[in-house]
Amino acid sequence: MKNDDYRGVTALVTGASRGLGRAYALELARRGARVILLARTEADLRELAAQIRERHGGPDAEIITGDLSTSEGPDRILRELRDRGLTVDLLINNAGAGSAGPFLGRPLEPQLRSVGLNVNGLLALTHAIGADLVARGSGGIVNVSSTAAFQPMPYQASYAATKAFVLSFTEALAEELRGTGVHVMAAHPGAIATGFFDGTSATIDPRVAEAPATVAARTLDDYARRRAASYPGRPINRALTWPGRLLPRTVTARVAGSLNRRLRLHETVDVA
Repeated sequence: MKNDDYRGVTALVTGASRGLGRAYALELARRGARVILLARTEADLRELAAQIRERHGGPDAEIITGDLSTSEGPDRILRELRDRGLTVDLLINNAGAGSAGPFLGRPLEPQLRSVGLNVNGLLALTHAIGADLVARGSGGIVNVSSTAAFQPMPYQASYAATKAFVLSFTEALAEELRGTGVHVMAAHPGAIATGFFDGTSATIDPRVAEAPATVAARTLDDYARRRAASYPGRPINRALTWPGRLLPRTVTARVAGSLNRRLRLHETVDVA
């Protein structure tokens, strides 16, 4: 596959209504792919589908609304794919959520929803669609993890833990599917200029945040090259994953905690 040529590929993008998922959908459409847009908000998806049609022409984007964080959400989404005869060649598990602040000082329910979305939803789609891909002997899966996956992160404890799961799971699945014709890759962006912390007092420093469009383009380039992992942000982000692999876990946790305190994540409160 050439880096810019995704013609003939039908790609399902989760969390497509905004942020990085929106950027993946637009970049895939630019490269000729047919995109299936999945998110909870139909109005946002319809606006994105219209934008894709206006910018790139080609096949119309398909829209599926659903909530991967609920117990019944993945099954309903998979059933709709089957009922509409939609066959996925590339699954981009992008949908994700996380909270900031002291674990015991933040509400539990949003953190449980984050685990449901980042872990359970990803597993369910990967299991069903991955089986179809293996049966056909082609296609691929991109699981969007994070540089947060490589170390414990005080004040982002549950979020980093879910991304560590995604990292480990993706690496293991990639080995299981080696030789099947199905390529599995994890993407590990760093800070991205999105609304990730919307509704809280936490913010992302724009000086270190990468544009979603840049991250999306680099991820798709790496997938086309059949990379085992993608680090689509700034080069420093990849370098920052190495201390967590080399130093004792207690040390990396203390360093990460210190950095997050400097960002005042230990003081995070809801503002909306």
